[in-house]
Amino acid sequence: MFQVAVRFPTPLCRFLIPRASVLVEPVRGRKTRADPKAKSKMGRLKVPPPVDPVEMVVLKERFTHYDLIVRALRFEFKEEVMRGRYEQEVGSLAEERAKQEAEEHRALMAWNDAENLRLRKLREERVMKQLEEAELKRAERIFQKEKEIESFLMEKEQEILQLQEEAKTFITLENLDQRIEEALDNPKSYNFAIDKEGRVVKRTVLQ
Repeated sequence: MFQVAVRFPTPLCRFLIPRASVLVEPVRGRKTRADPKAKSKMGRLKVPPPVDPVEMVVLKERFTHYDLIVRALRFEFKEEVMRGRYEQEVGSLAEERAKQEAEEHRALMAWNDAENLRLRKLREERVMKQLEEAELKRAERIFQKEKEIESFLMEKEQEILQLQEEAKTFITLENLDQRIEEALDNPKSYNFAIDKEGRVVKRTVLQ
């Protein structure tokens, strides 16, 4: 196979040859895209090497950790370089600015402490108010429960009194003869018709 010689130094005489001719050298190189596949590799299937999932997860975690460390170091070095350049360019203004930033930081911290104290007082007042409201609601529930129990007892007492009054008209062994005589002296007919409103419209007279 022949290739165009481009990597080797050429003598000056070769530049004097007309452009129509092509300079080639008999060198041995790689196969071209048009060359067929070798007979010894006709049935070869290229299978990728197996990958262990556990090892893959570990490598991924280590690579992520390494990437974070490298980024942090790069950012730290960059910040250090920029700080040094800034110190060189600004000079005494950097010290004055640092003092101003420290003073501003102290002022902001004092304001933050005061704000935290104010919010703490508001929070304590809100909690106390919530506790008072909860206690008031609890007392109202207890009072309502006691009132319901008292109403229930009164209702049951009225039922008992009513039953005692109705018990006076019950038929017992002592008044059995008297009730029989009263029923015979005052017969009642329960054979009657009523309308839609419940009024008696017709009654059968006892013979």
